[in-house]
Amino acid sequence: MRRFVTGALAEPPYPARVNERAGAVGQRSAEWAMELGLVSTSDAAQRLDRANAGDLAGRACPDAGPEQLALLTDLITWLFSFDDSCDDDGLGADPGRLAPVVARLLQVLERLGGPVPAELLDATGPTGTALHDLCRRVRDQHRPVLLLRFTRQVREYLLALLWEAANRKHHRVPGISEYVQYRRHTGAVYPSFTLTDIGHGAEPDAPRLADPRLSELEALAADLVCWCNDVFSYDKERRLETDGHNLVLTIAREAGQDEYAALAEAVRRFNTALAAYDRLETAVLAEGDPDVTRFAAARRCWIRGTYDWSLGASRYQ
Repeated sequence: MRRFVTGALAEPPYPARVNERAGAVGQRSAEWAMELGLVSTSDAAQRLDRANAGDLAGRACPDAGPEQLALLTDLITWLFSFDDSCDDDGLGADPGRLAPVVARLLQVLERLGGPVPAELLDATGPTGTALHDLCRRVRDQHRPVLLLRFTRQVREYLLALLWEAANRKHHRVPGISEYVQYRRHTGAVYPSFTLTDIGHGAEPDAPRLADPRLSELEALAADLVCWCNDVFSYDKERRLETDGHNLVLTIAREAGQDEYAALAEAVRRFNTALAAYDRLETAVLAEGDPDVTRFAAARRCWIRGTYDWSLGASRYQ
């Protein structure tokens, strides 16, 4: 199946680039995770190493300085670690247990990187401590609009995890349209985009961000990142008999197709969305706004970077 995906998925028509600091920053991010207690076992450390967060961040921010690259890499490390911890103890399949965890993390986000009571950090453990550290560093960028975007988007990610957990508890496979909408949030693509904007020096003002075309461009980029992940990880998920949170499985269930036909349809959707993204980006960039140019470049790097990272990611093999 992986061979079919590699051959059938359209290669994003953008340059493949990696930040020269990616390896060193990735190693430092792994140490950050260890120091804060996000990783506490050798098995967890190995899984985090296979995720190769530094490579993914380095492809998303090929020209970023060390501080900006480290911020994005640490976010990706935090996301992989939280995802693994939810899988390890069944938290991600039990909304009743997950809800209080999410509630405490939301309290951390509401502090917007400012002082947090020690008892709250104690209650959230390493996950909350690391999240606060990320928010504090975003706050230190002195870009209030970006800070508010980031914390809102992480909030949406956490709440979407409750949707996933409820589906797992009830053995429910969502419909395609529902899945596509929630997947943009469960994949934590939006907060990742926002931190990537720091590395690209992009920060469109609020009126520009409210432009429906820019919103559509970002949604298409999020879909492409998530669907690329879905088709490359599907073979492993199928072998492990995991739940129905994959574009291929939602297509198979809703359309009544076998897995090979559903995989082909998922690939077709990716290829169609990639062409649509390219057309819309061309139209948006024609206006010549430098901030929008950098905004689009960040998302283009994520599309290309996810594709290249997925080709070699041992996490999904």
